[in-house]
Amino acid sequence: MGINGDNIFTVVAKNIDVLAMPLVSLVFPLYCSIKAIETKSSADDQQWLTYWVLYSLITLFELTFAKLLEWFPIWSYAKLIGVCWLVLPYFNGAAYVYEHFVRPFYMNPQVKLWYTPRQNDMFVTKPDDILTAAEKYIQDNGPQAFERLIARADRESRTRRSSYTIFHDDYEY
Repeated sequence: MGINGDNIFTVVAKNIDVLAMPLVSLVFPLYCSIKAIETKSSADDQQWLTYWVLYSLITLFELTFAKLLEWFPIWSYAKLIGVCWLVLPYFNGAAYVYEHFVRPFYMNPQVKLWYTPRQNDMFVTKPDDILTAAEKYIQDNGPQAFERLIARADRESRTRRSSYTIFHDDYEY
């Protein structure tokens, strides 16, 4: 191989993160996500949706702290190892991180991210919110208006179901 062969291997070894990162973090998950969409199982959908949520969080972190991360030369290697841990089914890292960190924060937020001003009677607080809201709507607008609202919602849902048929049930996987 000589000097040129050694140089090629040296360049590849020094830039493995640049070469492998797009494959590991984008190409493989994209392929698996498309494959998951085409299956009827929801388990693989959850795995890849979870991965994309975590990958988005990593990207936001990286964009936010880009100047700080420049000071850590091993960041790209650490990110590659972390993304491999998230992606590879053997480790199931995306599910672990989501289940132990993201989901508890989302399900029981300590900090309110969105401020919504509350007005009297704006939000129904009884346990049967749907029934209370329907009763209030009937009281304010009458039963005929409620029946028209239900009929319109039914028509719209039928239209959506018939026009958004992207996947065919008879397709062989």
